[in-house]
Amino acid sequence: MSLSVQGLTIDLGGRRVVDGVSFDVPDGARVGLIGESGSGKSLTALAVLGLLPAGATVGGSIRWNDRELVGLSDRELARLRGDEIGIVFQEPQTALNPIRTIGRQIAESVRIHERAPRRAAWARAVAEAERVRLPDPAQLVRRYPHQLSGGQRQRAAIAMALACRPRLLIADEPTTALDVTIQADVLQLLHGLALQDGMSLVFITHDLAVLSQIATDAVVLEHGRVVEHGPLRRLLTTPESAVTQGLLRDATATLWRPGGES
Repeated sequence: MSLSVQGLTIDLGGRRVVDGVSFDVPDGARVGLIGESGSGKSLTALAVLGLLPAGATVGGSIRWNDRELVGLSDRELARLRGDEIGIVFQEPQTALNPIRTIGRQIAESVRIHERAPRRAAWARAVAEAERVRLPDPAQLVRRYPHQLSGGQRQRAAIAMALACRPRLLIADEPTTALDVTIQADVLQLLHGLALQDGMSLVFITHDLAVLSQIATDAVVLEHGRVVEHGPLRRLLTTPESAVTQGLLRDATATLWRPGGES
């Protein structure tokens, strides 16, 4: 399955915030959307799943496996979310319910999309917690989000997003709130799971050094428009736009690893 975004426009509050964005994510590809705050990268990703703020108007085309998503009802899009397309947010509190155990939240997606019995869904929750390398998964899934560290919460959110083995994962700055060591671990985890599942990945960030750890191609945005795109290796060595050159200068030194985009 592949994602194709063509001529995407988003109007919000009477202002055009995304203007003619186009890119493709072939099956199994790892593509980064990168730009400074306000560049439209997160709004572009949220448009794919129909998660834009109330009042937003979308134009252009978003096709998933040759199916047009623009104009689908929320009910139709809900069938895709967590099943065919998963999403991980920057702050896991956005995804995790504070009054439900981690296991119940992971199992819920399996019960909804796969109609799994309660016991089978719980067993899957434990297995998914283990797959994202959470410690003592059989016990950890009985805890609540506030009882986990920040890195553990993000791993739990990843487990939720991947429980039904989606074909595409959208990761919206999932490591920004983490310290550098945990950030590197989460990037390695996402990279490994994408390869293991043969899953496509759209990774959103403002940090080119972070993107170099996980993506093969990049789309650079500024003020809602694409200013450069292509293989990440080229953008790291011969950036053409002033925006990309600035991102390269600002790359996080502690994570910088030239040629790391394998």
